[in-house]
Amino acid sequence: MSTAHLTLIGKPGCHLCDDALGVVTTVLAELAAEPGSPTVLLEEKSILDDPELHELYVEDIPVLLINGLVHNYWRIDPARLRTALLEVR
Repeated sequence: MSTAHLTLIGKPGCHLCDDALGVVTTVLAELAAEPGSPTVLLEEKSILDDPELHELYVEDIPVLLINGLVHNYWRIDPARLRTALLEVR
């Protein structure tokens, strides 16, 4: 079974970040119920806690990384995320 590492980068009080987290948690809950789906580890990071992340992503939050690579900015499409996670090897 494969493992995907998701990193959601945002900041407190960001409504798009809250929306993105909602989409991600919904997709993860749906995948967890399916046999053979990957194990997914989710980490949330704030640009307010990390100057490097702030510099990289201040205009782009929320940002979702899958295994360290940018998957999406601003709005997370649930179908696209689901497909990407099922393709993780």
